[in-house]
Amino acid sequence: MITPEDLRQLAFFADLDPAGHEELALVAADVCLNAGDWLIQEGDTGAFFVLLEGQLEVSKETAGEEHVITTYLPGETFGEVPLLLGSAAVASIRARENSRVMRLEAPAFHALMARSDAVASRVLRNMARRVGDLQRLAVETPQTVTLLIGSRAEPGCSGLRDFLARNQVSFRWLDPEEPALAVLIPPEVAHLPQPAVVLPNGEVLTRPSLRELAARVGLQVSPERSEYDVVILGGGPAGLAAAVYGASEGLCTLLIEKHAPGGQAGTSSRIENYLGFPTGLSGDDLSARALRQARRFGAEVITTREAVAVTPSPLPGKGCHVVTLDGGEQLQARTVIVSTGVEWRPLPLPKAEQLSGRGVWYGAARTEASGTRGKDVYLIGGGNSAGQAAMHFSGYAERVSLLIRGPSLEASMSQYLIDQLSGKANVRVCLNCEVTALHGETHLTGLTVRHTRPQPTGNQNEAEQIETDALFVFIGADARTDWLPTELTRDERGYVLTGSAVTADQWPLERDPLLLETSVPGIFAAGDVRHDSIKRVASSVGEGSMAVALVHHYLGPQEQT
Repeated sequence: MITPEDLRQLAFFADLDPAGHEELALVAADVCLNAGDWLIQEGDTGAFFVLLEGQLEVSKETAGEEHVITTYLPGETFGEVPLLLGSAAVASIRARENSRVMRLEAPAFHALMARSDAVASRVLRNMARRVGDLQRLAVETPQTVTLLIGSRAEPGCSGLRDFLARNQVSFRWLDPEEPALAVLIPPEVAHLPQPAVVLPNGEVLTRPSLRELAARVGLQVSPERSEYDVVILGGGPAGLAAAVYGASEGLCTLLIEKHAPGGQAGTSSRIENYLGFPTGLSGDDLSARALRQARRFGAEVITTREAVAVTPSPLPGKGCHVVTLDGGEQLQARTVIVSTGVEWRPLPLPKAEQLSGRGVWYGAARTEASGTRGKDVYLIGGGNSAGQAAMHFSGYAERVSLLIRGPSLEASMSQYLIDQLSGKANVRVCLNCEVTALHGETHLTGLTVRHTRPQPTGNQNEAEQIETDALFVFIGADARTDWLPTELTRDERGYVLTGSAVTADQWPLERDPLLLETSVPGIFAAGDVRHDSIKRVASSVGEGSMAVALVHHYLGPQEQT
């Protein structure tokens, strides 16, 4: 417990009167840390601290590496920068030895600043010094950035850009067709096959696979164990939530993701209706935060890998399931959570496959936004994903056209997005129309759009020819679950049945299946892949965390007899 006597012994609070010491002691928390314990981590909600005993180490991640900034000794205060700037913590602080820290939450800190001009002056001086330290760190830290060399029109290059960006790998893209960037390409790489990657250590990869690139940039691509308490298939919001809760509750947890954590939500440029983020956040930001949490609690996360088969335990309700990865590697899993989500539905038109990645894109990778600068961009779809992409592209493109088959947006898009789109001068919503043809051979050059309601010309079913080289498709998504075992029942569209949707003749045990349990005991489903799920990020996060609670129930004593 912090006492007034503790505060009187600190020079920082020497100007406070006895009443001030009394009031401060009433609201101050007494935090005791063991060596190695984190006091706060970068991105956490800030607070104001005073070190009473011990030593603390301050570090910050820069260019993918952790750098120690300074060490705090008894009597030093810190934490004012995020509180005064209204930001999250800008650095991480860990105990070097057993330590004791006083913590003030934001309201108590601001009250202290208002009470004493002398204390406020000291706080502001400390803040100026620390901001200077951060500036020097940014300037002096060598920039070990990966270089990606390749043309915008090359599908392989766009795939690598998206992969690096969504996996939070710092890189710079140099397009040889842009004169200002072409001069920055290292001479020894300029004539190699593209796309090419130059790693910070100078190693050059030509046309690398995603798995090869992942391994070279330090991502985990193989599991460390052969047996896990829970294996999570798919790293979207549901899978990431399951990884966080599983690892934090002591389960040996493995998350397998074939591309990048975040799933389709990870490509959203702005999610504004997610609880707790009043100004919104990007899908990338949400995914990166969740990934850091999962790894912090000890979850293994492997990328560029996918499960190709799941073999249920021969003893329903007991033993381990076998998860087979691409390449044939097999893992023992006491439980499995299927959270593979859904995949964008392909455009059912000739040339759609031929032009995919060559002007026709599914979803809206944020890395493609700069490529729309000054262009007329077209999007197909009337859901929230299409609306968020239209808002994002409106900051780059000359004009963004949203092509909608139906008569209005209200049935498929959140009202806040409809309102935002209506306020964008360079965004137009085209109702009652559909794309009937794609034009181009090696790259998209145009579209044919049919209007299903009379146009100003008075003609219904009028075909309009449009020149564009950028079409983004959001026409829905489907579950790809044909690889799952036949014992695991699905509906006619491939979505996995769970809980009460599993009928008695599909269930092998005397007890009923748990809420998110499939027709195979010990295999659960969460998120968009599940039958009758709510297709929202918050719902998927909730189901992922709920699945872990049900895993604990399944692994409890009643299942071990």
